[in-house]
Amino acid sequence: MELIGNAQSRLIVIRGNSGSGKSALAMAIRNRRPRGIAIIGQDVLRRNILHVPDIKPSLAADYIDVSARFALNRGLHVIIEGILRDDIYGDMLRGLICCHNGKSCCYRYKISFDETLRRHKTKAEAAEFGEIEMRQWWQDDDALAGVEELIIGPDQPLADTVAEVIANCGWEPRSANDVSR
Repeated sequence: MELIGNAQSRLIVIRGNSGSGKSALAMAIRNRRPRGIAIIGQDVLRRNILHVPDIKPSLAADYIDVSARFALNRGLHVIIEGILRDDIYGDMLRGLICCHNGKSCCYRYKISFDETLRRHKTKAEAAEFGEIEMRQWWQDDDALAGVEELIIGPDQPLADTVAEVIANCGWEPRSANDVSR
């Protein structure tokens, strides 16, 4: 087992159905910290870079794994965000968490389909896909087996979730105005 990162590095995994708020949370966390956080988005790597289907064996899971290890081993903190179904990405995520020298924090959005659809309609890329595709991707309750995930519910404001993640990582809270770009 090759250890990755260091005692100070943070690995944050944010999972949930399409439209739940994963990307917004990842960006909000990074916006509250100084430079040094790599966001590894499943959609960006799988759909935009690799342009491959979300099936097993997964080239996207392998690419996320390599990307996270690369960033952690070079002193960056890492946020991995995406639907990240357990049956396709679970082994890779468990492997990263197991090998990570620093603190790993895992979160999962648990929100109704109607709420994720409502949230999706407010996004800039809402026209790229809609209710039909979201129903195909929907996972009713896709817990990451063997990993403690903190649940983010539908009524938890983004600011509160960001503050929770920052605290769980052991980082000092900073306002958005304190962060140099």
